[in-house]
Amino acid sequence: MSEMTYEKAGVSIRREEFAVKKIGKILDSTFKCRENRVGKVMEDIGAFANVLDMGEFALAIATDGVGSKVLVAQELEKYDTIGIDLIAMNVNDVICLGAEPVAMVDYLALQQVEPKMTSDIAAGLCEGAKLASIAVVGGETATLPEVICGIEKRGFDLAGTVIGIVKKDRIITGENVAPGDHILGLESSGIHSNGMTLARKLLPKNFWFELLKPTRIYVKEVMELLQKFKVHGLVNITGGGFTNLQRVTEHGFLLDEMPEPQMVFKKMQELGNISDREMYRTFNMGIGFCLIVDKEDSEKILEEYGKEYKIKKIGSVVEEKGVTVVKNGEKIALD
Repeated sequence: MSEMTYEKAGVSIRREEFAVKKIGKILDSTFKCRENRVGKVMEDIGAFANVLDMGEFALAIATDGVGSKVLVAQELEKYDTIGIDLIAMNVNDVICLGAEPVAMVDYLALQQVEPKMTSDIAAGLCEGAKLASIAVVGGETATLPEVICGIEKRGFDLAGTVIGIVKKDRIITGENVAPGDHILGLESSGIHSNGMTLARKLLPKNFWFELLKPTRIYVKEVMELLQKFKVHGLVNITGGGFTNLQRVTEHGFLLDEMPEPQMVFKKMQELGNISDREMYRTFNMGIGFCLIVDKEDSEKILEEYGKEYKIKKIGSVVEEKGVTVVKNGEKIALD
């Protein structure tokens, strides 16, 4: 059996990265629109979120959707958790800059309006907002029968934008990341909302309820740790798996203490004959968010919060560029 990959399933991370770089070069020119004004752009495009200069504070902003997880919800006709995913995908990006998420607007596009479906989606948004301690302050609903297609006319897409606040001297950019720092991983709740196009093609439908487990929201844990420790870098393990670590520094990463992944990952790897490299480049493999701290703070965090927040040391920052996973004594380069 030949190996199944994310690209064969229809998603090319490399092509997406290339497209984002092209888009970024075009949109960079818009930064000039806010020069010498309130709202000056403080970072380049390409981070998990961006920040705008608001005086003493910076306004963080990020946008995301839930991808093809909407098809899983449609197939199972279960919509009350997908809103949690939307909150999570956005707030987990905003906190990567050290910002506290405060508010969100959402966009719900429908093939046709189904009151039960929309109320269930709203219930999930409400639950996710409570978990993240944010307010959903508005949004947009659109009926687009010629654009949105789905299972038995149950098609919908869900996206949103979150804003957060952070004192300018507390913004985390990754500039303090250094070789020798420890990488701490917070356990994921499962597959989250990434790699779903590949997962749907691998897993039988009687396993799809596992795919609907909502993405874990890390706001409470990260905000608590930021108050007590000097965190050098924060990374959301989202689309692209552990290659996301490279978004915060040009140093490299050696992941030689990765935990055993949950059964859903093992099942997918077995069914698709997927290589370890492809798995760690596509999925979170049981670790949904990473903190980069020095050795001293790492030991304190693990002692005080390891069990409560499900945090483990998974590796270290190294001089050599790239991300390398060690599994059963074998080094796996993800680049």
